[in-house]
Amino acid sequence: MEFDPTTEKQRTVIDTHSLCGLGVTSHNEAQSKIHTHNFVGPSGKIYVGSMNAPVEKDDPSKYPGGYVMTYDPKTGVAENLGMPYPGIGVLDVVADEGRGIIYVVPSRNPSPWMLYDMNIRAYRELGPNLIIWSTTLIDRRGYANALTENFELARYDPGSGEIVVRSINVGGKKLRKPDPPVEWVPKWKLAKDRRTAYLIHLQDATLYAIDLLSEGDVVQAKDQGKLIDGRDVDIRSPLSIDSEGRAYTVIRIDNETGFGEGMLHHLVRFDPQSEKMEDLGVLAVKNPGFYFDSPDAKLGHPVFGSAEDPSYYGYHKLPDGTLTPLHTCHAVCVTRDGTIYVTILYPFTLLKIEGVTEKGKRTSNIELGIPAGLSGI
Repeated sequence: MEFDPTTEKQRTVIDTHSLCGLGVTSHNEAQSKIHTHNFVGPSGKIYVGSMNAPVEKDDPSKYPGGYVMTYDPKTGVAENLGMPYPGIGVLDVVADEGRGIIYVVPSRNPSPWMLYDMNIRAYRELGPNLIIWSTTLIDRRGYANALTENFELARYDPGSGEIVVRSINVGGKKLRKPDPPVEWVPKWKLAKDRRTAYLIHLQDATLYAIDLLSEGDVVQAKDQGKLIDGRDVDIRSPLSIDSEGRAYTVIRIDNETGFGEGMLHHLVRFDPQSEKMEDLGVLAVKNPGFYFDSPDAKLGHPVFGSAEDPSYYGYHKLPDGTLTPLHTCHAVCVTRDGTIYVTILYPFTLLKIEGVTEKGKRTSNIELGIPAGLSGI
């Protein structure tokens, strides 16, 4: 979907089944979703990939594999770049437009690291195997970086074709995946200096700063501390970097305030200059009518609930009537003008947050640290 912040209108720019000529398919064959980040190249072109749905046991059909696709906002043209890996969906797509190559991570555990050559329009495996949900970062040298199945750093030099795999050291110790039942889903973002990678994961609010330009046998990283304290940490959204180089994300934790129940979603920020964390407050929707006036809320829905019980619909009320997200935040993006956009999974909602990115400014808080400047579209 394309959202115009000026007109507040949205429209579909890629219909995967139509673009890839798939027509009507059964459940197991269908391209169910685009689960990649929207990678935007210097040209402005957007790169994404498609995935499958959970398997229906009574459906004998098989998933053919995901597709890599692009959309150019300048021309309005979408393009299908084919299927990187038969039978497997696509989790990450990152383009190096200057060199004419695209890095792809399929949705398998472990995942093969793949490269698409734009000139010959063909895919090939790079190796080594990556951890599930790994994504590619291109540092300021033009090297591609990804996390392996052993949670080491793989670096690919597109000039020489050399791949180097090294351990990541934090305070003299190797960075390791946590023990079960904690699930490791890495999420990282290239810092403004294009040499530092900020890393978090699904169930731990610890922020690591990895020096991608480290020399020697190991890659050096620093434990920056926890972005927030709380129980049952859940971080589904990636990090986003503002013009000052500060890193943002939304973290869901249990509501232990004594004011209401359920979970609360906090907007948090790390400032690399001060090396301090900031809890900017809980997401609160200023115009709850967007939900309560919707057809599903008025009529009721067997899955999503109704206006009388909105919790199944991804939101819940605090005792003072404040509507706040309950289940899952899947994306955070800080724009050039400092506006922050957040998406909530269902109903698929775009939240607009203003007034928190100005240097040295923090929004005034009301009860429970809910910033008055947090608003919902």
